[in-house]
Amino acid sequence: MSSTPVTVRRIALVAPVLLLLYGILRFADGLDGDRGNGPLWTIGHLAFFVGMVLFGWLMLALRGMVPQPGRLAAIATVTGLAGVLCFLWVIAGDLSDGFREAAPLPAALEFVGPMLFPVGMLTLFGLLVAARRLPVWTPLLFGAAITAITVNLNLLPFAALAVLAALSPLRRLTQPRPGLTAARN
Repeated sequence: MSSTPVTVRRIALVAPVLLLLYGILRFADGLDGDRGNGPLWTIGHLAFFVGMVLFGWLMLALRGMVPQPGRLAAIATVTGLAGVLCFLWVIAGDLSDGFREAAPLPAALEFVGPMLFPVGMLTLFGLLVAARRLPVWTPLLFGAAITAITVNLNLLPFAALAVLAALSPLRRLTQPRPGLTAARN
């Protein structure tokens, strides 16, 4: 899959912002002591759903940025996308009792499945760090954010900001270098 630099930059911004929106709406929804099945819950979960779709798209773009992507990049991408699909399945079940009852996520995938997403993402980040295309703090910050969410879901807004910061080098990575355009003409 080939993504334009502008698309990658936008996804690297919008996906974590949607995660942040979900975290904020989730927090606001719980202020009355009851979380779920209201407009904040629904809007937050829709933002989370779209954000995860964008993270999947970003993962495909990251694989394309790995110089000489081999089996490890392919395995990381497939693993991460499987995690994204598990997240989408869980979110769809949260949004629709009918979906959850008709197509429950297998018990073995309830926790392990979504964790495949960060495993794939961190592996792709590692390959890009090894290729000197991303700074070493990108996977470290992303990993810390995922750990925070795993420890306490209420840390989601802070974790989303950490993911936003972790993805910030992608905005520079995909921008054309000023001197290259002039040198080609």
